[in-house]
Amino acid sequence: MSNQLDVRVISIGTLPAHPLWGERQQARTGHSTTTLIAGDNVRVLVDPGLPGAALAARLSERAGLSPDDITHVFLTSFRPDTRRGIGIFTRATWLIAESEREAVGVPLAARLRDLADDDQADEALRKVLAEDVAVLQRCTPAEDSIAPSVDLFPLPGVSPGMCGLLVAQSRHTTLICGDAIPTVEHLERGMVMQGAVDLDRARESFKEAVEIADLLVLGRDNMVVNPTRGPW
Repeated sequence: MSNQLDVRVISIGTLPAHPLWGERQQARTGHSTTTLIAGDNVRVLVDPGLPGAALAARLSERAGLSPDDITHVFLTSFRPDTRRGIGIFTRATWLIAESEREAVGVPLAARLRDLADDDQADEALRKVLAEDVAVLQRCTPAEDSIAPSVDLFPLPGVSPGMCGLLVAQSRHTTLICGDAIPTVEHLERGMVMQGAVDLDRARESFKEAVEIADLLVLGRDNMVVNPTRGPW
């Protein structure tokens, strides 16, 4: 494959409640920004956060592609907002960082076992957990490089194994950040997302993301020019 990679936002995400807009309660359904990395022989879709039908429509509108054209789906984390539409990509290889898969998998499987032994357990909850386990089992631990010039970039903190993708293009680098940097307001204020499992690591990941790339695809916002970098 040549180094001519195209990175484009398919769907701009949103937070269910944006604390930097003064929102304290859920104001909308949250979903992650979905990004496409396309090259000669690879089409990687990152964080399919919209429901399947809506995401298929956006993919057609923004890239002229169908779900069957996607070769890989990569999840920056296993949060529900990042994977709502993953089920439509039946022909793709599903990928997630091994550290996130392991951190999520053990407690998820244990909780499902506990519910299976509880005659009073909510059947709807049991079904949701079973579906989550099935998705995680299908997700393969990603190698350090998904494709030439598309490399994993660990960003732990908001979730235990959160991981972005660093794309080296001919004139600049692009980092797909996931929720390590959720919105432009968080970027401008140097703030990490609320609810981080490890605040210190989240802050360090935020700092590393800003230091590494010319362009940043934010987890719940658009692609932006890194304000700390000069022109390339």
